[in-house]
Amino acid sequence: MKEVSEMTFEESLKELEKLVDMLENGGLDLDKSLDVYENAVKLRDHCRKILESSERRVQKIMESSSGIQKEDI
Repeated sequence: MKEVSEMTFEESLKELEKLVDMLENGGLDLDKSLDVYENAVKLRDHCRKILESSERRVQKIMESSSGIQKEDI
């Protein structure tokens, strides 16, 4: 698996879905479950960061197109 910080949103989401499936299906020992969970949290946080950045970008575009100028949010 690539470094999380280098993954696109789509790659992160796909990998996160795989990890969630692994956890939901069970069959993992405790240590493996914790490793999978830890990676899932990292991916979730990465996705959230990308979405927040995208939201700020869209907000800037909307403000600029309506003539409203605000400082960096």
